[in-house]
Amino acid sequence: MNLKKSTQDNQKSNCDCTEQSCHCLNRCDCDVIHLDTVEKVKTGMLSDETLIDISDFYKALSDSTRLKIINALNICEMCVCDISVLLNMTKSAISHQLKNLKELNLIKSRRQGKEVFYSLADKHVKIVFEITREHVEEK
Repeated sequence: MNLKKSTQDNQKSNCDCTEQSCHCLNRCDCDVIHLDTVEKVKTGMLSDETLIDISDFYKALSDSTRLKIINALNICEMCVCDISVLLNMTKSAISHQLKNLKELNLIKSRRQGKEVFYSLADKHVKIVFEITREHVEEK
């Protein structure tokens, strides 16, 4: 343990940070740039536009009400009235969340007479939700 602390102290001495939780211990001190690696990753990087869309996708799923709606629609399609009763919320509040989810192409709707039924947009939304659930439930 003393050897480890000594090594950490030596590494930290190169840092002018006075914080106890200094992250400098995890920095790379190499002077070599691995150009082949950088170029390989650069060609595989997604466009900024795609990354923003992915970020928006996860932002949509970061709201518990929208997740409850996704969870419900993962089981079966539902109308606004049914979702509002299920979640004990107003139809207006549910409609607002459904609009957000639809704009992000996470859900779709179909009209049957005067009623509109909502379902997940495609299998990808279902897969992301289910894989995330499995990950969270893993213990």
